[in-house]
Amino acid sequence: MSRLKLSYQDTLIEVGCDEVGRGCLAGPVVAAAVSLSSDFSHPLLNDSKKVSKKNLLILEEYIKKESISWAIGEVDHKEIDEVNILNASFLAMHRAINNLDIKPEFILVDGNRFNKFEDLPHKCIIKGDSKYMNIAAASILAKTYRDRYMSKLGELFPYYDWKNNVGYPTKKHREGILKYGISSHHRLSFKLIPDENQLSIKF
Repeated sequence: MSRLKLSYQDTLIEVGCDEVGRGCLAGPVVAAAVSLSSDFSHPLLNDSKKVSKKNLLILEEYIKKESISWAIGEVDHKEIDEVNILNASFLAMHRAINNLDIKPEFILVDGNRFNKFEDLPHKCIIKGDSKYMNIAAASILAKTYRDRYMSKLGELFPYYDWKNNVGYPTKKHREGILKYGISSHHRLSFKLIPDENQLSIKF
């Protein structure tokens, strides 16, 4: 039995939101919104960063099958460069909420900041993906969607090891940028390689 709480409150239709990919150098930021039934439970459910790849896929299938509603929202690298990564993260969550086939009445958000969505009340929870099931479920769906997307994109751009790092600033990723330059999917507003005097640092 999961030790996470199901939801923040139980009088309004609640949706949990989380995003992945904020710290990546390439690709979109992806968010998910999930509404769970009152009897939803899974013993493996947790913050997606604490779940194995095998269990991520098990949970993804279960959440999609058993949730009341779920949806994905994404903001691509060009939009990220235009509006900045923080606003892009909020926008991705707004798009996920918009894509739901239900009308939520309360939004529970992972993190400490959020741009208000329409006139709906919301609550920000720091490390909410390890405290509430609906946020944890959103983190699972956002991560599996984005990891799959970046892995496929990595087949077209093999120099950056996206299959393994999904766009995060690993040593192999930055070595690929230094050797082959940037791709059409890199975020130009990000610091893609460290200062010259830091190149010896292991990332």
